[in-house]
Amino acid sequence: MTSTPNGRIKTRGAERRKTRILGKVRYFNQIVEGRVTDISPKGLALDLGGRVLDAADGSPVKVESEELGILEGTVKWRRSGRLGVQFNVNSNAWAQVSSYFRFFHKDVPAGLAR
Repeated sequence: MTSTPNGRIKTRGAERRKTRILGKVRYFNQIVEGRVTDISPKGLALDLGGRVLDAADGSPVKVESEELGILEGTVKWRRSGRLGVQFNVNSNAWAQVSSYFRFFHKDVPAGLAR
């Protein structure tokens, strides 16, 4: 962790970009639809729209969407109907996310972030 100029602790390892990607998160046999609200080469955040996923922090999940394919990762946090996923280091998630940014991504206007 490093400090920012205003003295706050920086906890993110990679810059996240705002998105509006529809997809599904799979935890064993449970599948919940959601929307990827931001993404980086290391992870993403999903808005589950009030739906409940029974995965605890540290649980393995798969995120599936047309734009990103299937990304495997671990639940890092859950709060207010949102879910943070850190991609598995040994997966090809970095290549898939890079491809998404190269071919599909369009910046989301600030007023439409959530």
